[in-house]
Amino acid sequence: MFDGTGRWRIDLRYDGTAFHGWARQEGLRTVQGVLEETLRVVLRLPEPPRVTCAGRTDTGVHARSQVTHVDLEGAVEPLRLLRSLNGVLPADVAVTAVSEAPAGFDARFSALARRYVYRLCDDPAGWDPLRRGHVLRVGRPLDVDRMNAAAAGLLGEHDFAAFCKKREGASTVRALLEYSWQRTGVGQLEGTVVADAFCHSMVRALVGALIPVGDGRREVDWPAAVLAGKVRDSAVSVLPAHGLTLEEVRYPADDELAARALQARQVRGEVHQRG
Repeated sequence: MFDGTGRWRIDLRYDGTAFHGWARQEGLRTVQGVLEETLRVVLRLPEPPRVTCAGRTDTGVHARSQVTHVDLEGAVEPLRLLRSLNGVLPADVAVTAVSEAPAGFDARFSALARRYVYRLCDDPAGWDPLRRGHVLRVGRPLDVDRMNAAAAGLLGEHDFAAFCKKREGASTVRALLEYSWQRTGVGQLEGTVVADAFCHSMVRALVGALIPVGDGRREVDWPAAVLAGKVRDSAVSVLPAHGLTLEEVRYPADDELAARALQARQVRGEVHQRG
């Protein structure tokens, strides 16, 4: 039991199919809007509290491990709050943990990296209709070795303007820490993308740039050439959202959280974190 004003970390997962993304939007069903309204109901607050997330997922994008924080006044019992939230939340959202946040914790700015996975199927023999809301079906077989060779040319800190939807006053410089592909079964591929942060539609564009490499329509060095151009290339497809899932948010040790948040604010300003 905690009685006072404190910051709470709330971990959750959701199926993004029926949501218009994370961010609250008037008249639209969003994850933030649903979570904030549920907090208002279970805590009997006059107004919904403001919840901040680690990665502002777009319309249709899923999350297996989203991290948020909320500042609350009064008595909070973490396990009771978790159970109460899950008793009211709709079936496509679930809270997995509630805990008192360490000093200096900011769900967004304290994060070191976000890990997303994009799932593809390139063989009818491996297509699972039960997972159609989380996997994109492609019509040609893909060469994973070619895709990994192309992905390697995108790693590091770059201006990813060629793979982002530009937002006024927002930086498109990001550090791509990992980008790799592997087969997990017959016709099943998973692309893992890890970065310090992502700009709007960046992950889906990065995956879209590698599909034509994997099926032989583009050379291995083509995605790197697009990156070097620093302008949005119409030849790069932004793939559908349903194949993408936020799988993990990584944070430093508790005693480094405040410093990391300060550093991220200085570097990113108020840049939106999106997948």
